[in-house]
Order: sequence, then structure tokens, then C-alpha cells
Amino acid sequence: MAEAKTARSGYDWPDEGELVVCSVSNVKNFGAFVTLDEYENKEGFIHIAEVSSGWIKYIRDYVREGQKVVCKVLKVDKDKGHIDLSLKAVNEHQRREKIQEWKNEQKAENLLGIVATRLGKTPAECWEEFGYELLDSFGTLYRAFEESVMDEHALEDEGFKAPWVKTFVEVARENIVPPHVMIDGYVEATDFCPDGAVHIREALTKAAMESDGLSVKVQYIGAPRYRIVVRAPDYKSAEEEIQKAANRVMKALTAKGGEAKFHRKD
Repeated sequence: MAEAKTARSGYDWPDEGELVVCSVSNVKNFGAFVTLDEYENKEGFIHIAEVSSGWIKYIRDYVREGQKVVCKVLKVDKDKGHIDLSLKAVNEHQRREKIQEWKNEQKAENLLGIVATRLGKTPAECWEEFGYELLDSFGTLYRAFEESVMDEHALEDEGFKAPWVKTFVEVARENIVPPHVMIDGYVEATDFCPDGAVHIREALTKAAMESDGLSVKVQYIGAPRYRIVVRAPDYKSAEEEIQKAANRVMKALTAKGGEAKFHRKD
């Protein structure tokens, strides 16, 4: 994780109100000292009044050395190096979400290490080349990996077109199970009959569908091309569904005397 800490050097101090993951290092009767895992192990302090809302007889009933806790940042004094934290200000839902986010970022930093190895670079070099830009575009590194799996054009749509993109996407697909994926293709549809435009419109409606975990939508690109966009739980389902949708369009249009051809990618 040393590289990950270096990569986060631009984020030296947390913001007031931010939720942070901490490791409890020393528990006293008046409060607990912790280190902030996401901020180069800077030290923070939880006063006993911020440990729990109720009366505390034994502070170690609530916090103990070595424990991972999620705290809210109350105050940051950079000059003195003090970070005041609250444990009681974080509810269970917030705690679970923050821990999951933290675990995701740890995984993402490990995946970036894999990307770096395949590219013949160090993680630090990858952070400098594209890591920080991914943070700016996606908010978190994990989100960049996840979006790369869910939408095959995600990085390209954000302006990333360098050679490393292919490796990044490969590593993402090998290691992340996304909540859904999105793929697209397009149909070239023509019908020169007097009612050709109506025939094409009716044929395209055959593509659209919505069911549990699956959806197919049609978008107008510019005659004679019409985009088919599929959202599905995984790539296998998506590929099967986009082919079925295209076949429905082609069958409906050819039955009316028109012509249609499906293209998976430009």
C-alpha cells in the first residue's frame, strides 16, 4: 500500500464534515487517539463526549486498540496538526457505506498496480500519467474501474484514448463484477416504399424492451443509422440481447420490403 499512500499525497488533510476511516491506536479514559487510514496515517482524537450519546462508564466498551472505526471530522487545525473527530455523529448506514467505499478504493489501488505491471510502469507513474485525471473525471479510482466494466465507452466518453485504456479496461473486466453493463450497436435501415419511414419506425419499436435487469432502447443517430443500447447484468446477456433486438428489427422491416443490417461496433 506504500504506492497508494504516495498517490494520495495530494489529499493531505480531510475536510470538516467528512467521514473518515480510522484505526484506533491508543485508548485513554478521556478519549481515543486514532490514525486516519486514508490520510497517510495522520493522527486524530475522539473526545469521550464524542464517543457515544449516552453516559460512558468504560470507554473500552465502545472503542479498543486496533479497531477500525468511521468518524466524522469536526475540526482540522493544520498548524497544530490536530484533527478532532466524532464517533457518535456517524450512524450505522453511514458507517457501512464508508467502509465499503474504503474497501473499494483499496481494491482499486491494487488493480492499478496490476495495470502498472502490465504496462511496464510503476503505480506512481500511472498515477501521474492518468490516475489523477481519472479521479477528476469519476470521483474515485474504483468508480473509473467500475464504469469501464458497465459501459464500454465510459473512458472514451471522458476523453481518455491513450494506449493504456485497453489494459485498464481489461483489468477492470477481469476483477470487477458490476451491477450492470451497457453496450451498443447500430442498425442501418432503409425502405424506399411510400410508407418507408413508417415501416422503419414500426420496425424499430420491435427492439425496445424492459424486463427484470434488462433494457433495450433505440436512439436516432441520423438516417439510415439507428443505435440500439442494451443494459444488462453481464456482457454475455447483453450481447445475446442486442443480437435478438437487432434481429427483431431486421425481420420486421424486411417483411415490409425494406432492408436492414446490424453493426455491433463502428
